[in-house]
Amino acid sequence: MYCGSCLHDNTLAAALLDLGEEVVLAPIYTPIRTDEPDVSHPQVFYGGINAYLQQKFALFRHTPRWFDRWLDHPALFRLIAKRGASVDPSKLGAMTVSMLRGEEGNQSKELVRLVDWLLDEIQPDVVHLSNSMMLGLARMIAQRCGPPVVCSLSGEDIFLEELQPPYYEQARQLLRERSAEVNAFVALNHYYADFMTEYLAVERSRIHVIPHGLRLEGHGSCEPIEPSQAARIGYLARVCKEKGLHLLLEACELLARRPGMPPFELHAAGYLGPGDRNYLKDLETRAKRGPLAGRFTYHGELSREQKIAFLQSLTVFSTPTVYRESKGLPTLEALANAVPVVMPDHGTFSELLQDTGGGLLSKPHDVEDLAAKIADLLHDPHLARELGLAGQLAVQDRYHAEQMARQTVAFYHQLRNV
Repeated sequence: MYCGSCLHDNTLAAALLDLGEEVVLAPIYTPIRTDEPDVSHPQVFYGGINAYLQQKFALFRHTPRWFDRWLDHPALFRLIAKRGASVDPSKLGAMTVSMLRGEEGNQSKELVRLVDWLLDEIQPDVVHLSNSMMLGLARMIAQRCGPPVVCSLSGEDIFLEELQPPYYEQARQLLRERSAEVNAFVALNHYYADFMTEYLAVERSRIHVIPHGLRLEGHGSCEPIEPSQAARIGYLARVCKEKGLHLLLEACELLARRPGMPPFELHAAGYLGPGDRNYLKDLETRAKRGPLAGRFTYHGELSREQKIAFLQSLTVFSTPTVYRESKGLPTLEALANAVPVVMPDHGTFSELLQDTGGGLLSKPHDVEDLAAKIADLLHDPHLARELGLAGQLAVQDRYHAEQMARQTVAFYHQLRNV
């Protein structure tokens, strides 16, 4: 699926390459998937199939590398993905703990392979881990006198909080232990940096904030809708309960019952995993039978060009997440196209809208307040346009890929000079 961390890391790597830096983006578990040109290394490390088999069967902890490379073949990953491979945290506790144990875990063979490649072939000045569940790599890199190691913080607590006992307690303890073995952390916003300070039991000064930056090519302003056209309320994210599409649909049902509302439609797009198909089916059935009959459309998964066109067709954008979001990339993409947003007042959204001025905040989990904020923008096109343009200017000024890359380079130099 499209993953926010993969999208961010690929955009960052591409922007660093554009600055003339030497960068190798190494996929972990599976090949990455992005809607921009893929700049990742073709070789997958800790291949998901290998890692799983090594967790379940001791035999696979001793197989030769030529056999492991066959299990890491992209065609095999695609075949497994079509069958709907599970990422259910309740079923992956033991494997998560094993990965955090690093050289002591069941995937230690994969760790040796990766560290050999890093230190013997790549010889980097900095190793940047994509999230804290990769902290098990750091100790061996240090033991072999490798370079400084930095770790991104990218919303992994959502997965970790769903682990079952005893794995949850074990994982939390290992995270705190292994956090001491990296040189620094990076978060996309101050909210998540503050949250992970306590979660990992690290000093706040060790967590640096470098906001996400979009590749701005293709993004631009949309034309205001004609008075005769229906306004388009939009959602772009993975289609699942956690992202809150059901809350947005319920808010739109309330709007549809309000007298005096201008005509509007609800449009959604984004990745739909096998485990969430019934969730979407239930929402579509509800929409057909209720006040949104004929006014709800799911557009499926979109390419980059389709995504931008979709965003530029919207009047208002909202992804009312149930959980406290740590990244908020689709919100930035909406703002890049001057689309005003209505987001829940929690997680990164509070900070993001305060900084950009690109929309309104609603009470989390409160569909009536969400509906009221959307109604404010539908009733006042001038306000909506003003907020959208403010957000767009902010993205163009400080949430673009070059800015992110330059801040990252400066951070790497600082890390090396400590």
